[in-house]
Amino acid sequence: MSQTRAEIKEAEQRLAGLGYWTGAVDGVLDRATRLGLIAFQKYEGRAITGRITLSELEAIRAGSSPKAKESGYEHVEVNLDRQVMMLVNADDGVRVLHISSGTEREFLEEGKTSTAHTPRGRFIVYDKVTGWDGRPGGMYYSSYISGGVAIHGYPSVPTEPASHGCIRLPIYVAKEVSQLMPRGTIVLVYDKISFVSAKEWIANPTLKQAALAVTIASGFDDYSYQPLRANKSRTVVIKKARPRITRAD
Repeated sequence: MSQTRAEIKEAEQRLAGLGYWTGAVDGVLDRATRLGLIAFQKYEGRAITGRITLSELEAIRAGSSPKAKESGYEHVEVNLDRQVMMLVNADDGVRVLHISSGTEREFLEEGKTSTAHTPRGRFIVYDKVTGWDGRPGGMYYSSYISGGVAIHGYPSVPTEPASHGCIRLPIYVAKEVSQLMPRGTIVLVYDKISFVSAKEWIANPTLKQAALAVTIASGFDDYSYQPLRANKSRTVVIKKARPRITRAD
C-alpha cells in the first residue's frame, strides 16, 4: 500500500535528521528521497527497495544516526561493504550517501585485462575537476584520491558495485559534495577486512603533507605532468595548463 504524503514527509524528515542525504523535505517520493532511503536500507542491512512502506517507516522511526569509524576531525569515509559514503564533520556529524564502487571483476580495455578494483586505505583528495570530466554524460565533478580513482557523480549508480574502480555518486549531489571535499580532504576507504586510520596525520600534519606529496608525484607523469588516471578508455582535456588523460568509469 502506498504511503500518504504526510508519511513520506515524516520519513524524509527523520532520514535527514539521521544524516541521510534526502533532498527537499516536501512529502514527494522523488529520486533524492528514494536514494536517501536506499542509503538507509544499505547501512541498516535491510532489503534494498527504495520504497516507503509501513514497516520501512517504522524502521526509520526506530533508526539511529550512522557512526563514522573515526571521530574528532573532518574527513570522508567510504564503506565498501555497505556501499555508502559518509561526510564527517569536526563534531562527528555525518551526511550519508548511496554509492557504487568497483565490481572487482576483470574487464577488457584496449586489449588489456584489468580488474575493476577500488583501493582500500587512507587517501587525500589531490586533484579535482569541475563539471564534466571529459564528455558530457560521464564522470561529473571528480575528486581524485589515488592515481585515476576518483569520487564523482555518474548518471548510473546502481545499488551494487558497478564501476571500474571509482566511487560513483548520484549525479545530482556531485557538485555539492565536491564543494564539501576540497583538495587535502582525508578519505578513508575500507571494508570489513581492512581499515587504515588517519589519526596520525591529524596529530602530525607534516605526515599528511608528505603523503600528499607522494600521491601527487605518483599520480602525475614527471615528463608531461599528466595524471596517470586509471580510466584510459577516453582522452580528456581539462582546463589546466597542460592536457590530462583520464579513464571512463
